[in-house]
Amino acid sequence: MTAPPPAAEPSDEREQCMHDPGASVLLFGCGKVGVRLGEALAASGRRVFAVRRRVEALPASITGIALDYRRPFSTALPAVDAMVVTLTPDPAERESPDLTGPLHRLAAALPVRPRRVVLVSSTGVFTGDPGTRALTEDDAPRPVNARSRALLDSEAEARRLFDAVVVRPAGIYGPGREHLIRQVERGAAMDRERRTNRIHETDLVRALHALVLTPEPPRTLHAVDGHPALLGEVADHIARRLGVPAPEASTAGLRGHVVSGERFASFMGTLAYPDYRSGYDEIIAGGDAARWR
Repeated sequence: MTAPPPAAEPSDEREQCMHDPGASVLLFGCGKVGVRLGEALAASGRRVFAVRRRVEALPASITGIALDYRRPFSTALPAVDAMVVTLTPDPAERESPDLTGPLHRLAAALPVRPRRVVLVSSTGVFTGDPGTRALTEDDAPRPVNARSRALLDSEAEARRLFDAVVVRPAGIYGPGREHLIRQVERGAAMDRERRTNRIHETDLVRALHALVLTPEPPRTLHAVDGHPALLGEVADHIARRLGVPAPEASTAGLRGHVVSGERFASFMGTLAYPDYRSGYDEIIAGGDAARWR
């Protein structure tokens, strides 16, 4: 099937709003991060639309558009100044998701191409040998499995269709994202030598907000804090805070990548949660041990 051409460029009428690249924003895919981003954009005076399968739970500040992006669109989409795309794979296709199909349908359905488009991808585009240095945005991804190839294909297609800015988060955590805390509390064995990066949800939302509104954002951005760590180090810190034994190792051998956060730090300045200690300490302090079971 031939892919549709990129959506049309903005009209002269829309050029009159060049002073505000995010006067109106479409969130294509709107989960927990999208809702927080939409609320922040609405609070700063933007008009926000959100495409998702169920819209009943959206806050009043966000106009919901009920669509299943895995199927042909049955609802017209609004003309907007900016768009943030977050595609969550269906559980049935999690290991080999179709991420370019929804982008093609989106390009065909938009009345005009937004001036600013941000695609939320993942540092999962990097797979294979851990290597010996932190990977930067200038390093070429070398995907070795279907999921990482699908992510990289979606980045290329979003750039082609929308001239998109690509942001790659790693290890999103925060209130409501407490899987690792629960694992540690249960004493589950884990891959202690896996190299990890992470970003607190609050800082990711701040970054997406800035990428929508910044006149000339970086074209690719790794959304990670400046303190990568072995999973065992993070788990040991959580265990100390919970007062439980440190988890045992499930496997042996260094694995995983370290991703550089230098460009992210330069773009964002001071993070609200500059490392995993500050983030997890706050989450744990906000609950009790029973909460993590």
